[in-house]
Amino acid sequence: MSAVPRTPSSFRTPRRGPSPADLLDFARGVAADTALVSRLPLDPEGRTWTRLEGPAGAEAWLIGWPPGAETGWHDHGGSHGAFVTAAGELTELSLSVPLPSEGWRSLELADGLDRVRVLPEGRGRAFGRNHLHQVENRAGSVHAVSVHAYYPPLPLIRRYSRTASTLRLELVERPEEW
Repeated sequence: MSAVPRTPSSFRTPRRGPSPADLLDFARGVAADTALVSRLPLDPEGRTWTRLEGPAGAEAWLIGWPPGAETGWHDHGGSHGAFVTAAGELTELSLSVPLPSEGWRSLELADGLDRVRVLPEGRGRAFGRNHLHQVENRAGSVHAVSVHAYYPPLPLIRRYSRTASTLRLELVERPEEW
């Protein structure tokens, strides 16, 4: 009986950054750090944020959401990611079908694609590279705080408008604009 040859570690394919599940685990760990979460300054008028050191080169953020704050429809420029509500409650509106990340300016969406997820404290989700969503704090008087992580670090964010079933690309933002 011959032994199966082992591949030397120098010939193994290197892992290419954290997976969406890894990012979700990271976001859950940060969200559970109540001392860190409580240090984020909160503004009654607009979102606040601080950049965090993400795992294995990932980009990460701690974000404060005053009541009524929302992101608008957007994608993450081809990065995958995850987010977890650390305090309060967030609502995510998303589409149940991956959209092409490039090559279109306006799409007519079929019925039945909309998804709504309510994410109370401690809950979150991971998402893939072609994920498009809007995140909202629908609370009337309570701030929310969340942890977000992306890999690779965000090359851009595309912002969309939505009127009924029409989704239209409106703006492309680059990191230097954040």
